[in-house]
Amino acid sequence: MKVAAGTRNPAKLRGIEAAFRKFFGSVEVIPFEVDSGVPPQPFDNDTIKGAINRAKKAFRKDFDFSVGVEAGLFKNDFALSGYLDFQVACVFDGKKFTIGFGPGFEYPKIVVKEVLKGNEVGKVMEKITGIKDLGKNFGAIGYLTNKVVKRENLTEIAVTMALLPWVNRELYEL
Repeated sequence: MKVAAGTRNPAKLRGIEAAFRKFFGSVEVIPFEVDSGVPPQPFDNDTIKGAINRAKKAFRKDFDFSVGVEAGLFKNDFALSGYLDFQVACVFDGKKFTIGFGPGFEYPKIVVKEVLKGNEVGKVMEKITGIKDLGKNFGAIGYLTNKVVKRENLTEIAVTMALLPWVNRELYEL
């Protein structure tokens, strides 16, 4: 199976490959640099739109699927900071797309405060941690969990959720 990925981020690529491997065995994931079409730090539905745009722009006719993954902050009145971070995945077959979310988590208030001033989560977390390219490695979630959960894990779960309709085509009427 060939899968086009709308990212070159190594952590996201590992997560995409792991999710597809669970259901389809052998898989070749080819990265493509594509524009998400949303702001660098997406909020709410822009996060979902970014994942969809990435999947659609990455798709090639000789591939079985394409995948877009976008992380963003979603407003939540019950969260300490007022926001939860989710990774959203979109799986596209050239005609239809499906969406999945990874587990949501909360950033420290100082991170959200800086993001609301116009800074990107990744840059804020790099400044706090002193770790360059944090998002390409274990991610902010890896830092916050002492590497118990890594960015690739969140991506893998989001892509797995987006694959549910494809592995249950009759139930989902695909």
